[in-house]
Amino acid sequence: MSMGADTSLRGLMGPNMEDKTFAAMDRIHITDLRVSCIIGLNDWERTTKQDVVINICLYADLSKAAQSDNIADSIDYRQIKKRVVEEVQQSSFKLIEALANAVVRICLSHAAVQAVRVKVEKPGALRYARTVGVEFFRTK
Repeated sequence: MSMGADTSLRGLMGPNMEDKTFAAMDRIHITDLRVSCIIGLNDWERTTKQDVVINICLYADLSKAAQSDNIADSIDYRQIKKRVVEEVQQSSFKLIEALANAVVRICLSHAAVQAVRVKVEKPGALRYARTVGVEFFRTK
């Protein structure tokens, strides 16, 4: 798993190793977001957009929003989705690890998000496999 300069060791917990703080935390899921972008190492991949599938799980305290029924007390997941789509569509990463890290940074930039799980898949990347992907779990 690649590590950006802004990644702490605390943010490197694996997919089933979240500490109790995050395991009990509220979550917002954005599932199977399909975006086209330049991704890959091969010459043709550097000029032809391909679909990637992105799954995001935002960890936050949503109790105030649950009581108030007011978006100001929650996370506007539409805005996060919009930022992710814009960033991914304009990107030209070689590795899905770098793309996933960019999505992580967008998610963690929201003040209420305490942790995020991002899974990026590249369908058809390997012959005989439906998809290849990476999954990151990061905290603030």
